[in-house]
Amino acid sequence: MAVNDERAGNKPLIEKRSIDYIPEAERHGRLISQFTLWMGANLQITAIVTGALAVVLGGDVFWSLIGLLIGQLLGGGVMALHAAQGPKLGLPQMISSRVQFGVYGAAIPIVLVCLMYLGFTATGTVLSGQALGQLFGVSDTVGILIFASVIVLVTVLGYRVIHFIGRVASIVGVIAFVYLFSRLMSQTDIGALLQIRHFSWSSFLLAVSLAASWQIAFGPYVADYSRYLPSQTSSVKTFFAAGAGSVIGAQVAMILGVFAAAMANGQFAGHEVAYIVGFAGSGATAALLYFSIAFGKVTISTLNSYGSFMCIATVISGFRGHLQVSRLQRLVFVLAIVGTATLIALLGQHSFLGAFKSFILFLLAFFTPWSAINLVDYYCITRERYDVPALADPNGRYGRWNMLGISIYVFGVLVQLPFIATKFYTGPLVEALGGVDISWIIGLVLPAALYYVCAKKWHGAVPDRLILPQDNVVQPKTSGNGRAAAQA
Repeated sequence: MAVNDERAGNKPLIEKRSIDYIPEAERHGRLISQFTLWMGANLQITAIVTGALAVVLGGDVFWSLIGLLIGQLLGGGVMALHAAQGPKLGLPQMISSRVQFGVYGAAIPIVLVCLMYLGFTATGTVLSGQALGQLFGVSDTVGILIFASVIVLVTVLGYRVIHFIGRVASIVGVIAFVYLFSRLMSQTDIGALLQIRHFSWSSFLLAVSLAASWQIAFGPYVADYSRYLPSQTSSVKTFFAAGAGSVIGAQVAMILGVFAAAMANGQFAGHEVAYIVGFAGSGATAALLYFSIAFGKVTISTLNSYGSFMCIATVISGFRGHLQVSRLQRLVFVLAIVGTATLIALLGQHSFLGAFKSFILFLLAFFTPWSAINLVDYYCITRERYDVPALADPNGRYGRWNMLGISIYVFGVLVQLPFIATKFYTGPLVEALGGVDISWIIGLVLPAALYYVCAKKWHGAVPDRLILPQDNVVQPKTSGNGRAAAQA
């Protein structure tokens, strides 16, 4: 560990790497940083609001808590499996999608991931703007602009600063949540709330879906923050470090949201930040809570902005044929991303809660099939044997367009449509299921099974081992029948 710490100490404050491979000599960090980063990313106001939605939209306290926990464990498992890929590959998460979709074809899910990041950054900016507005005595609009400026700075600085912010945010978050829970316990009869049990499949599965979608949404970028760990880092330990931090942090925040919404008597929606702080204190205490809310959002909003930058760079590099991105290009990308998210936040700040619920449920239709395909390929088909240099070569092993992966991905999206229940779209089978949205379960299971069966038969060009950029391998052995049937 001393070697890793020494490596970290020698690194510049501003990250020089972007989507390119991280050489072993530049690897550093410890597993505890994965736990604190994802703990800090989840101990924040948007997670509180997500938990509150389970009650605001009709659930009782007891079954909402059970449903949220089940969703955390299911979605957190998917998220943590992606996290374990980072140390082995030394690459951002979405670059590895080129194995399943082709160097050009990977742009299809990546563009949708970018839209997800913009949505999460915008919704987080709305809540942070409310907190900063209250803290500094300015309008929510000014608070939004202040918060956006901070996100630009931290995102440009990159990996090391993001992990540092995550450690601080986890400490601040734990202190703030301990205080909030103590105030909650003193003002509310928790036992009485837990005794009210009116089970409803629709409300219960809504709670499961809210938590699962929250966790699965981290999948497209979770490996971005584990890729600097030494390659010999245990995959199992990485899985539990990232997964435990995310699940524990999110569940704690959502529990608070459930109880806050249950005691709000309809006053929660539209005044989320003010209500949470209001029941916990006033004066200096309120100011500190507003600060902790805004600071807690810095971590996750930076992750979203950093992830957006990685995705845009991945799309562009696929067509340019190399993985390097200059610092000036990085700055331009980040300004464009945060600027767009800020504009969305300013336009949508007065209709936040309903739009946010519909957004996080609808996005599952696009990300669960991607997660299913990526995880099945990595753990069951290629078994960590990637050709890293070929990920930048449209004429190489993985080709431009992998029609096998693309076709199954499209199937995975379409097969969910009858089961989706959001304001954007409601499928024809939702009413028959009592209003229950089970689309994310369909989107995980069916594409995973189909990809496994098809890839076992047609997946080709799997190297015998993980090939890294420094390896002088000219003609690696292949297996299968080649990709002729899978590529255009």
